[in-house]
Amino acid sequence: MARAGETGRRRGTAADAMVPITMSTEELLAQILRLPRSERARVTSELLSSLEEPEDVVAQAWATELERRSREVADGSVQVVDWEEAKQDLLTELKARRAARRSS
Repeated sequence: MARAGETGRRRGTAADAMVPITMSTEELLAQILRLPRSERARVTSELLSSLEEPEDVVAQAWATELERRSREVADGSVQVVDWEEAKQDLLTELKARRAARRSS
């Protein structure tokens, strides 16, 4: 994809007359939202992939997090919650967020 101010093609081609791309983020988002669902999913996948950390960085971060959580459970500094209770709390929170989003 060409950056703002660039044409989508190299100079010297039949596309030299192309208008430079000077699209704001809002305009780009509006264009993307007009795409069919499958194309929006493709754009989303590509964007998310561009934000991913290398696997070794993610693995190290998870190892550190698991060690921290294990220590907290072992030393009693956190309260362990039953999965069914945690799941219900999450579903209740999600429902509240969706309702708030619809009403705004």
